[in-house]
Amino acid sequence: MGTSDGVEVRIAHSGLAEEVVVVEWLVADGAQVAAGDPLVVIESEKTEFEMEAPASGVLEIVVAASDIEVPAGTLIARLHP
Repeated sequence: MGTSDGVEVRIAHSGLAEEVVVVEWLVADGAQVAAGDPLVVIESEKTEFEMEAPASGVLEIVVAASDIEVPAGTLIARLHP
């Protein structure tokens, strides 16, 4: 989960869906976040949910919000110390 480049934020394998849509980032790219802060709204076939920051750091968004589905396990952001 962590790398020398920061903590990776990935779409979890939840069993709900193999692909999800990144609907909306709740925090701007480059913003400071604390562990547990809501980061992003994700939509599966059945529901929408918020993903929280797994650690504190500065957000680097890798996958922009769009209508494109991304597979579970996809790196969507990094949190830099």
